[in-house]
Amino acid sequence: MNTPPLKPLIIASLPVFASVFIAATLVWHFDTPKLVMPFVLGIIAGGLVDLDNRLTGRLKNIVITVALFTLSSLLAQSTIGTGVPFILAMTLMTFGFTILGTVGLKYRTFAFGALAVATYTTLTYTPETYWLTNPIMILLGTVLYSVNTLIFQIILPHRPVQETVANAYDALSNYFDAKADFFDPDEAAWLGNRQIDLAMSNTSVITAFNQCRGALFYRLRGQHRHPRTAKMLRYYLCAQDMHERISSAHVDYSEMADQFKNTDLIFRIRRLLEMQGQACRNVASSLRNNKPYAYSKRLGRAMEGCRQSLSHFAETHADNANLHNIRRLLDNLSSVDYQLRQLQNDASLAENDNADTRIAALENTKFRNIGETVLSQLNFESGVFRHATRLSIVVAAACIIVEILHLNLGYWILLTALFVCQPNYTATKSRVYQRIAGTILGVIVGSLVPYFTPSVETKLWIVIASTTLFFMTRSYKYSFSTFFITIQALTSLSLAGLDVYHAMPIRIIDTIVGSVIAWAAATYLWPDWRYLTLSHTAAQTITANGRYLDAILDQLQNGSRDDVDYRLTRRQAHESTAALSSTLSDMSSNPKKYQDRLQDGFTLLKTSYALTGHISALGAYRDQVHHDGSDTFAPYARLTHHIAELLKQMPQTEPATFDASIEAIRQEFADLEQTDKEQSQQNQILKHQLDLIIRQLAPCYQALHRQSDTQTA
Repeated sequence: MNTPPLKPLIIASLPVFASVFIAATLVWHFDTPKLVMPFVLGIIAGGLVDLDNRLTGRLKNIVITVALFTLSSLLAQSTIGTGVPFILAMTLMTFGFTILGTVGLKYRTFAFGALAVATYTTLTYTPETYWLTNPIMILLGTVLYSVNTLIFQIILPHRPVQETVANAYDALSNYFDAKADFFDPDEAAWLGNRQIDLAMSNTSVITAFNQCRGALFYRLRGQHRHPRTAKMLRYYLCAQDMHERISSAHVDYSEMADQFKNTDLIFRIRRLLEMQGQACRNVASSLRNNKPYAYSKRLGRAMEGCRQSLSHFAETHADNANLHNIRRLLDNLSSVDYQLRQLQNDASLAENDNADTRIAALENTKFRNIGETVLSQLNFESGVFRHATRLSIVVAAACIIVEILHLNLGYWILLTALFVCQPNYTATKSRVYQRIAGTILGVIVGSLVPYFTPSVETKLWIVIASTTLFFMTRSYKYSFSTFFITIQALTSLSLAGLDVYHAMPIRIIDTIVGSVIAWAAATYLWPDWRYLTLSHTAAQTITANGRYLDAILDQLQNGSRDDVDYRLTRRQAHESTAALSSTLSDMSSNPKKYQDRLQDGFTLLKTSYALTGHISALGAYRDQVHHDGSDTFAPYARLTHHIAELLKQMPQTEPATFDASIEAIRQEFADLEQTDKEQSQQNQILKHQLDLIIRQLAPCYQALHRQSDTQTA
């Protein structure tokens, strides 16, 4: 069925709205306003662990969710008020659930939801209430939300996947825009900054692609592939192919800007890239509005104009050294144009064209592998282990404060600390400010509720609205979500018969105390800057590039196959570069701590990303290499293999060994130029790309080892 043209945020919020509306209606009908708080908190917990999946996958997730929530809620409820047993139970649960998150996204999501449910159980606890009441209401809320998600999945089965694919094309469009800046001859002096911007934009693309891949993975695990899901998979694979082609670097951009600054060709290429970026936005818009994508005839004319401009330039500059490389660049842009044309043909996308459309597994869920994964993380070099230990101490500290001081409503401290404390300092600091600001504003607005909403019905409507708005804002503005959940909490307390005005200052104080505990933990307990090993991240990036080049060499020798193994190696190379970019972004937010390392870090990012671009250019070319049965390709294969091996060993290579290796590679390349007199277009392209890759080896090594020396010092 056709998806209505509603905003994705509204569609995603419909299960929450429906669930809270039903819960409020039941509470009103049975006149039990005291139960609204645990009931709605159960709905919120269900929303926190909601993962897109096929229908049978969602049913399995619901079973796992209910089992984990039952365990955590009953454990918290049965030990609350017992002092040391309660503190130990909460601390061990925190560590166990957090470390379980190493297995994969699904486990990490369920684990956090279970911790949230244990905390929600403490928030709703009152001695006079029967001990099973609140756990049961929380579980009923979770089940209610889960049932509603199943209903909406039946009504709108493919919308979540479609939205993630649309997000991938949006991110890709921004990458096209960033790449277009390289073809502005007036900005040639600032190409170093453009390289950093492109690397940062690439991080967003990789993040969006991974979310898209995750959504497709869970939808494709069954034996039967729905035609719409298969179509979304083809959209995703088209986006991946376009990304490899557009991330390719065929030329030295500074040289090109100087050589072509007085021709219209460079400006036409820039315009074409911008139009292809807009075409990606149009694809995203068509997916969100559930309308067929229409290829722009204007884009086709721009592509043809570039070809004509290149032909004219070739006639007058036949001896230009970069001519073959510009042709390769336009070949890649033509391939992107072809993919965009194909996207308007739904039938061709749905067909199985014998391409390998498998997706690499996100996690290995066999018990043996889960145990091995968890055990491998039990050391302080693991960020997950550090966060699990840190968060356990935070939870223990919050529980001790509440238990010793016998604080009424004091478990808001625990809730705040749990939600604010993040794996790294920058994210925690940001949440501290937003949590406090959102809480204070929410208390101010919430204080007006009793004046204007004296009836139970009106208060229930406020609970419905504030809970829905909390879910609508939690993914993009934490302060807003905190604001709405504070209003919801105060209104729920009012419905439970508690003194709201007495709870308001307590809510603010508890939020401040919990935020301070979380900030102190992120600052002093194994802070990330002690483990933020930029050199290690960079080493992984360079090694991943070596594996990527090896995979390309295999296909250059044995024929192009866009199979799952090749796509996995390519993705790992881009993910490693994105991790380096993210690490530098985190370090930039604390320049005083890293000011002696940032400059070398950005130099390392520029050189490593340029290396990825030149390797990607070979990857984009792998389907056009033809072997005539002679041994002319063998020297190129040997040279490429030696470069790949040097990249894979570069982090451990001593300076003297590296100097000898790079000199041998340069000599091998010089010999190849002397012995290969064919000068065929294929050989020229291979030589040029290998030359560009070789140029980056020494700068990469120098930047990497300067970073290592700085960190050691």
